[in-house]
Amino acid sequence: MTVQPISTDDPTHPIQTNPFGKSRQSLTSNHPISSCRPCSHIQAPKVVQKMGVCMSSEEKAQRARTLSIDRQLANDGERFKRDSKILLLGSGESGKSTIVKQMKIIHLNGYSTEELIGFRSSIWHNLVDSVKNIVDAMQKLQMEFADPANKATAEKFREMYRLRKMDLDGSTFPRDVADMIHNIWNDKIMETMIKRTSEFYLLDSAPYFLSSLERIRARDYVPNVQDVLRARVKTTGITDTRFAMGQLHIHMFDVGGQRSERKKWIHCFEAVTSIIFCVALSEYDQVLLEDSSQNRMGESLVLFESVINSRWFYRSSIILFLNKVDIFREKLPRIPLENYFPDYAGGPDINKAAKYILYKFTLLNRAKLKIYPHLTCATDTSNIRLVFAAVKDTILQNALKASGIL
Repeated sequence: MTVQPISTDDPTHPIQTNPFGKSRQSLTSNHPISSCRPCSHIQAPKVVQKMGVCMSSEEKAQRARTLSIDRQLANDGERFKRDSKILLLGSGESGKSTIVKQMKIIHLNGYSTEELIGFRSSIWHNLVDSVKNIVDAMQKLQMEFADPANKATAEKFREMYRLRKMDLDGSTFPRDVADMIHNIWNDKIMETMIKRTSEFYLLDSAPYFLSSLERIRARDYVPNVQDVLRARVKTTGITDTRFAMGQLHIHMFDVGGQRSERKKWIHCFEAVTSIIFCVALSEYDQVLLEDSSQNRMGESLVLFESVINSRWFYRSSIILFLNKVDIFREKLPRIPLENYFPDYAGGPDINKAAKYILYKFTLLNRAKLKIYPHLTCATDTSNIRLVFAAVKDTILQNALKASGIL
């Protein structure tokens, strides 16, 4: 997927940082270790040779100390150049865990067949939960099936769900459940329901999985990589992933985005060199899973304000991922952004809309930290590979700054 860059070259623009997609100059040629000069207050030991007389013991000790300090500086520089601790932050379902999955695909040899099979139950639960949310919403919104027979099917489905009579942890997807989902999803009313998802909670990947029902219900079903990337598994607590990105050794922490999980973030704050904050652009018309009265974009703005102005990050630069640009592009023409942000006047232009949302986030930056924004589609491996190539230099710069070398 090609993402058009958003220019922020205008000097009056609130953000004068790395524009979308614009790579930054590599730090290699200006590496502080390779170009540093001896401190002016430390004099290099002078080797005095007089008529064959060797250095005194005091001069030898001074020279040894100097060489030891030089080696330590070089070692510290290389260590901080290579090691980086990254914290992934953002509200629930903003794409943080999908970024971690992409790092495994790109930098850790991907998923084995056994690991792919391990996601099968989660995908089946995503399918069933999505249909349950749709039929519940139909009742709430007083919508009727085009085929009257599907009303009875939906009632039977809800009852089985309530009584937990669906075995979704076995080796095959239950045939009777698959047949009910097939009938419900193929009813003509579903097209209308998908257009009204701003009025109820529905997983972003629900249409993808429901459209792939025949493949997913097969007895020999093994999830593919795209299935894994789109599978929703709620992150609880803190998970960490280690991988190498060139010479950089990355230690990435993914934390739960739901409100109940955020109190656990504090344990990850120490010695973080970079923050990647994920925002789902497509959430501007959606509500929280845990609070149906709260707009998701509004929740992300509140969370971002608390993060960027926190004393924990006063030396950090923030890498801002404006994620789910693919869904945003599809949704914007039919669900106007101005319905939720009345001061927006850019119409269905995706670049204007994304720049407006970026502006809303940067207004909250009272700490005046440097923000590096990127448009991303976390389920698109080629896009994430390209974005992280640009992010690499930012991570390196932050690691050096945190170490005191810059």
